[in-house]
Amino acid sequence: MATLTLTISPDLEQRLREIATQQGIDPASYILNLLQQRLNPPSSTPTEAELLAQINIGLSQNTWEHYHTLIAKRQAEQLSSTEQAELIAISEEIEQANTQRIQALITLAEQRGISLETVMVDLGIESPAYG
Repeated sequence: MATLTLTISPDLEQRLREIATQQGIDPASYILNLLQQRLNPPSSTPTEAELLAQINIGLSQNTWEHYHTLIAKRQAEQLSSTEQAELIAISEEIEQANTQRIQALITLAEQRGISLETVMVDLGIESPAYG
């Protein structure tokens, strides 16, 4: 197997390490899996287990705590420009994760032949309240 060295930002490295830890694999294996999925997408439909894994992927506890700290600082109008950029980045990460989660939920519903709402109830996922 060949070796390739990449230079990435410390923030990206930290996020890759966090996700790999959440999934219980080493960062190099996680990155390799990502690249393989991206470059060689599966031709078949994902299994229910794969979809459930996608649905359950989330941010680390540290990231959520930092996010809530930044929200509190923003509400107190004490957010620096660096912190604002961090808040935006985490918010985009949350949005992307939610988009992927919804796509996996829709695919799971289609595979089961039931509505999205029924899958969400079955999995104990509440719809967001808008008001």
